[in-house]
Amino acid sequence: MIRVLLAEDMHMIRAALTALLHLESDLEVVAEVTRGDEIVPAALRVRPDVAIVDIDLPVLDGISAAAQLRKMLPTCRILVLTAMGQPGQVRRALSAGIEAFLRETARGASTEEIAARLHLSAGTVRNYLTGAITKTGARNKIDAIRIAEDAGWL
Repeated sequence: MIRVLLAEDMHMIRAALTALLHLESDLEVVAEVTRGDEIVPAALRVRPDVAIVDIDLPVLDGISAAAQLRKMLPTCRILVLTAMGQPGQVRRALSAGIEAFLRETARGASTEEIAARLHLSAGTVRNYLTGAITKTGARNKIDAIRIAEDAGWL
């Protein structure tokens, strides 16, 4: 069973994500928080395997909270949610130690290896990689890695 902490301040989004996660037999939402400063205390209390964190949280932003979580509970994987995929935020997230597909791909990991490491399906990883290729205007994964590295995102 994969234990999940969900940090999202918008009630409707949090409720929808929780409902969707409950549909998966191998996922269990063990904590829900609405503010960035609540993430670390909740995580230390419930010891999640994964934290799903919105970037735009009140009191303490999601990236800063994720950086604190990475230091206090390094075994917890962190997935950041955002509707604003700006390069500066991606760079901050990567600097905070948040895992990313482009980084794993750049290390030579296969789609299946990335999927296993992040507890996702290979199809989901392929979709995210395709999105990264499209958003960077790249021709393929290697070109997307080069563009991301040149922009300082990796």
